[in-house]
Amino acid sequence: MTRAPFNPERYGSAAAHYERGRVPYAPALIRRVAEVTGLGSQHRVLDLGCGPGPLARSFAPLVREVVAIDPSPEMLGEARVLAGQAANIRFVSGSSYDLDPALGRFHLAVMGRSFHWMDRVDTLKRLDRLIEPAGAVVLFGDTAPAVPANAWRKVWNAIRDSYEPNTGPHDHDPNWLRNEAILLYSPFARLERFGAIERRAIDVETLVQRALSMGSTSPAHLGENMPTLVAEIRAALADVREEVVETVALVASRS
Repeated sequence: MTRAPFNPERYGSAAAHYERGRVPYAPALIRRVAEVTGLGSQHRVLDLGCGPGPLARSFAPLVREVVAIDPSPEMLGEARVLAGQAANIRFVSGSSYDLDPALGRFHLAVMGRSFHWMDRVDTLKRLDRLIEPAGAVVLFGDTAPAVPANAWRKVWNAIRDSYEPNTGPHDHDPNWLRNEAILLYSPFARLERFGAIERRAIDVETLVQRALSMGSTSPAHLGENMPTLVAEIRAALADVREEVVETVALVASRS
């Protein structure tokens, strides 16, 4: 099993594009996670690898405090601006390697599209010291169902792949283990999955921003090729108006 080397600047140049481009997590999914985990106003939430803070902002109205951690100064800068006047979100510069009991106890640790970049076994061991006995670790992500409204994705993916193929932490790695396999042999081995499927209006500029928000096709990776990629997406996908997305949450609690 391999993993990508730790690189705190991996998403630095993507930070300005993330909020505009990435699929937002459905409010109904946030409410469902809060319900099944017994999350309440007395609790604290840890948002690990918070990026620009979409999960921190979603959970902040439900709890006493959210501690949002990310190693990228650019991502934390975006997160602070987007959080506005939310007084109960505390932003911390750091990574999973900085998880320490000094942070206090949490009812939930949430991660949005970030767990696969970490040393997953080490991260779960550290979280076991921070998560309350009845708490949980929740991994958030999104998928695109194979429906006609998503036919444009084949073209979008092909354009991106032509510029920066095979750069993910587990692309074509036969030894890569899914997150579920790691969790099942961790202290958080009771797994439940929840999802919310939605139709959403999008346009070609959203798809440009989404491409630039990806680590493999961020401005830093593309360099002088960025204008060409942007032009290709705009030319090929100018008529895109809709997508169907499923945002998902994998809730891992103690057995």
